[in-house]
Amino acid sequence: MSDDLVSICEALLFVAGDPLTLPELAAAAEADEDAVQAALTELERRLTERGAGVVLDRTGPRLGLRAAPGAPAEAASRLQERAPERGLSPAALEALAVVAYLQPIGRPEIARIRGVSSDAVVAGLLERELIEEAGRGDGLGAPVLYRTTTVFERIFGLEEGLEGLPRLETADDEVDGAELRQRLHAVAAERG
Repeated sequence: MSDDLVSICEALLFVAGDPLTLPELAAAAEADEDAVQAALTELERRLTERGAGVVLDRTGPRLGLRAAPGAPAEAASRLQERAPERGLSPAALEALAVVAYLQPIGRPEIARIRGVSSDAVVAGLLERELIEEAGRGDGLGAPVLYRTTTVFERIFGLEEGLEGLPRLETADDEVDGAELRQRLHAVAAERG
């Protein structure tokens, strides 16, 4: 087993995001499973020996990297707390504004108002815990409805909750997507 294969396996487990099976890892490393298994054993030994902040996690048939039991939990929690504060793309900000003003609202309605598919941006907002599920709608397929979270309120400085959102001119019950987008952009420009 080569040091290169150990490094390759470590890098693959790091960038994979989700745990991998041995066959998946071997295929990605372009090596046979026995060689990858030996490399994983060596990786595990090295991580333990140097007291690394991560360990090799073997959960059933899946392999991944996770924080070591003694790793500074306080530092990890600070990073988790900061994660939603990273910059949002204009598309994500637009979708977030639609949810904030029209909640609870489903993906199909968000997409209709924005004029483009919103699946990826909604997934990103969920991951950052800026929005959350708020039940199911009555429409076709009973779409999942979304609302903003307390994390959203904290990050955007809304101490008094959603009442602290900048006011939009009153919108009709039937929201015109272009008009709402224009209003949201105007509010964003005022706060920017």
